[in-house]
Amino acid sequence: MASAVPAPAPPSPNNLKRIVAASLIGTTIEWYDFFLYGSAAALVFNKLFFPDSDPLVGTLLSFLTYAVGFAARPIGALVFGHYGDRLGRKKLLVLSLLLMGGATFAIGLLPTHATIGSAAPVLLTVLRLVQGFALGGEWGGAVLLVSEHGDARRRGFWASWPQTGAPAGQLLATGVLSLLTAVLSDSAFTSWGWRIPFLLSGVLVMVGLWIRLSVDESPVFKQALAHAEARKAEQGAAAEKLPIVSVLRHHWRDVLIAMGARMAENISYYVITAFILVYATTTADVSKQTALNAVLIASAVHFAVIPLWGALSDRIGRRPVYLLGAAGIGLWMFPFFSLVDTGDFGSLILAVTVGLVLHGAMYAPQAAFFSEMFATRMRYSGASIGAQFASVAAGAPAPLIATALLNDYGSSTPIALYVIAAAVLTLIAVGVAKETRNRDLADVETSAADPEPTAAAPADARTV
Repeated sequence: MASAVPAPAPPSPNNLKRIVAASLIGTTIEWYDFFLYGSAAALVFNKLFFPDSDPLVGTLLSFLTYAVGFAARPIGALVFGHYGDRLGRKKLLVLSLLLMGGATFAIGLLPTHATIGSAAPVLLTVLRLVQGFALGGEWGGAVLLVSEHGDARRRGFWASWPQTGAPAGQLLATGVLSLLTAVLSDSAFTSWGWRIPFLLSGVLVMVGLWIRLSVDESPVFKQALAHAEARKAEQGAAAEKLPIVSVLRHHWRDVLIAMGARMAENISYYVITAFILVYATTTADVSKQTALNAVLIASAVHFAVIPLWGALSDRIGRRPVYLLGAAGIGLWMFPFFSLVDTGDFGSLILAVTVGLVLHGAMYAPQAAFFSEMFATRMRYSGASIGAQFASVAAGAPAPLIATALLNDYGSSTPIALYVIAAAVLTLIAVGVAKETRNRDLADVETSAADPEPTAAAPADARTV
């Protein structure tokens, strides 16, 4: 029998807060970069990189380059998941931040179609692929670093903080764009002002690296790695299988559940925050500034409610909170578009805010929920693959499909039905999932002698 490996010591409150801060700041920067592209795609990229197209067709082409970033996310999930399960979470998180920040900074320097012709959208697409690759590896590592450090009884709360990086990044990106559109003329913003928020990413990355390099590796991962090395030394065990092979062998059902769970969460988010900039300005006759301000205010509320939903999932379970969000977002879609159609600023704020609050009920418990599904030495791969492969079918085409439906039907009804269909898929996926709230991440491990992961064990042994 392999030598016993000491259990990881509980983190001190100060150390846990530093881990949470490092994950939150890193994910905020990553999402700032990613969402900045989405907002710019809706507002200016159609004119700068696809100037020969009809305005709405140009927007479709612009969103197509936006969707390309999602295509690279599963590749990032595979690569970062593999090395994150082999080498640790921290190293890969530093690399993802450098890749994302570098690509975003380069977009700010990119010549437009007027300068270099068709090479401009090609280069834009390449940089978008780099962004997607980096983000595909970022999410899994960030939430695992907190989940594997945190207090098990409050894991939903602590793990939800990296999730607030999405609205924080949206808030920062939309805030910078809103400020620039307020102080610059349309011609100045289109000419050079749009570059400023992309170049600002370089400064943010330096801050993020400084904080992220100061944190420790996950103690649960270090314990699992030491256990595997001790077993190999004493038993002469064969080389470990690739994490992806173990995931597909032992956790294929959990991967499918994670993918289904992301459908309503991912699609609704990009319809509410990215497509709304197109819909409100073209159909409801709302100015760009008004639409951006509505998303800005709603993102602030979104940021505030995510930890509350996470804390609720610690009390009543991940599934009930997630199911509430999925059902709520489906029911809200028709009122959402009715409010936006009024063109009233207050109604627009209400529509987006309620939508994002309901989205938060899915997004907040997602980090702990997905982390608790997988064994430690395949957790980065499993959580990342489940989350990012779903993004190709969900978030990637969402603004594109919504814009195409608007172009074809001239109505919000098919768009609302599209989101409702996604909500039904998520309700089914989460409905058949097992509750994971009480699982001990250090015990969710697959041994060489027992090929079946103990993650399948009943979740009634509360972690203390």
